[in-house]
Amino acid sequence: MFGFLKASRQRKKIRQDRIYLEARARRFLKAYLAADSVRKQRFYEAVEGASAACHPGIADSTAEDAQIAESTAAAALKVVRARDERGADVVDSTAGFITDAYATVAIAYRRAAGAYVMETDLQKLGTAAVHLLTMATSYLTANPPEGEQQPHR
Repeated sequence: MFGFLKASRQRKKIRQDRIYLEARARRFLKAYLAADSVRKQRFYEAVEGASAACHPGIADSTAEDAQIAESTAAAALKVVRARDERGADVVDSTAGFITDAYATVAIAYRRAAGAYVMETDLQKLGTAAVHLLTMATSYLTANPPEGEQQPHR
């Protein structure tokens, strides 16, 4: 009985991801691939910022990585849906870029949480999103934006 409910919730999440996230994440990743090295920094800043904004404030050290990833994905999806409802993306390309970054973050974290096990196309998209997020984190750690300082180690 509980397995059925869990599978039903998982199908609902995947359906939502297809509706709200898939096209946006694909557009963001394709634009990233077409960008020159100077413009790629803008993509890195957008996904890293979206990721940081969506990380849950979990102080519980026993929380599992999958739970944290799922919470982050849910927060990013919530942002995408709220931005869609406002409709600013239609008239402002920068707003659309930011919304697409949140969608990419949601797909990346949903993939990290293991949600796309049976969904090959979303799994591939999620893998690409995870790679972009990893590259963004590495790049911005090594090259912080102007005005920000690297953390002391």
